[in-house]
Amino acid sequence: MGRTSDAREKILSAARSLIELRGYSALGVAEICKTAGVPKGSFYYFFQSKEALALAVIDEHWTAQRHDWTRILNSDALPLERLRRLFEETEAAQRAGQRSCGTVSGCLFGNLTLEMSNQTEAVRKRLQEIFETQVEMVDSVIADAVERDEVTVAETREAARSVVAQLEGQVLFAKLHNDASRLSAVWPNCLALLGARTPQAPVGARGDSR
Repeated sequence: MGRTSDAREKILSAARSLIELRGYSALGVAEICKTAGVPKGSFYYFFQSKEALALAVIDEHWTAQRHDWTRILNSDALPLERLRRLFEETEAAQRAGQRSCGTVSGCLFGNLTLEMSNQTEAVRKRLQEIFETQVEMVDSVIADAVERDEVTVAETREAARSVVAQLEGQVLFAKLHNDASRLSAVWPNCLALLGARTPQAPVGARGDSR
């Protein structure tokens, strides 16, 4: 059982790395299995199709990311501090990826949305669900900020959608320019978008370890 589970994890890890490097459409099952170091027959033991593999990669990545978002956004910190930390950790992750492989990988969900949302309904629906969940999580934090009179937005859900879109867009620009520092603009722009009533420290200005 352990060896079987190990083979599945190798396939998922190889697929995720290859998707981040070259995208989904150009990949073949043989290449994925070769990179994973498993027989081609192992692929179809675990996955009915390449689409099924893509969904598994998405779900695995979201499980890890949702854990991080929950840890940050549900903490005891003040609402705007929670949002700032989310942006900081996003930037730190992109910087770490750039240091390790030389390029900014961007957001797996954003990359797959651009590539696959018009090709497969199952993937489009799953990505839509993930982004909507992200919006809900940010909406809850903005609502807390409104209650504390820290921001002036009237519609917290639409504000949350704009914040998630801004974060996703800046990650896309960071990937396009291969420059993770593009993410430094997210926090001040977010404060302006939310109509923050008090000045907040910019991303990276509080002595974090990056």
